[in-house]
Amino acid sequence: MMMDIFSSFDDHNSTIFSMYLLMWIISIWSLFFINSSMWIFPANIFSSISFPKHIINIQLTRSFSMNMGGFPLIISSLFITIINFNLLGLLPYMFSLSSHLSMTFCLSLPLWLSLIISSYQNNYYSSFASFLPTGTPSFLIVFLPIIELLSISVRPITLAVRIAANISAGHIILTLIGNYLTFSILSFNIITMMFIMVIQIMYFMFEIGISIIQGYIFSLLITLYTDDHQ
Repeated sequence: MMMDIFSSFDDHNSTIFSMYLLMWIISIWSLFFINSSMWIFPANIFSSISFPKHIINIQLTRSFSMNMGGFPLIISSLFITIINFNLLGLLPYMFSLSSHLSMTFCLSLPLWLSLIISSYQNNYYSSFASFLPTGTPSFLIVFLPIIELLSISVRPITLAVRIAANISAGHIILTLIGNYLTFSILSFNIITMMFIMVIQIMYFMFEIGISIIQGYIFSLLITLYTDDHQ
């Protein structure tokens, strides 16, 4: 039983039905269908499954990430995995992994840190020079490197907080609407019940779109960060 609207973010409430293993199996197993070549000739089902991968690949071609070996494959796989986590979190008794900072931060920090380490390892001179662009006024020479360092350092935090906050807010609103729907059913108020049910269905469809968009934004920002790679 959920004691408040924030109980849905406690993974100890529904341990039996939370199905962590099932979420990981479904999310990771889908990558085998997307990144495999089991079909000799492309089928319609293969084209529909690969559509999200094509969307993120179009963005990858516009950034520096195409010159970084297998990085595009990592981003496309991450894009599909985040979407799977977000959509599976909307199912009843399914614990939403993407609503916790511990999960989103574990995705954003390694990717951001790998770009930083790779940039300084390949060309440390240009990497340090990027903190102080050419033509900087003399009175900003002391402050600009500090500002640039802070702006780069907060990137994994903003990535993690953005997706976790959006997914959490959507789940809280769905819980509130569900509580009002339960009260209207128990009070046998047919008109109010139908009205709230329509709102619940429409907002649930809206959350499906948010789940896909948040996965795209997360992958897009990681891709844009590769443009700073020296």
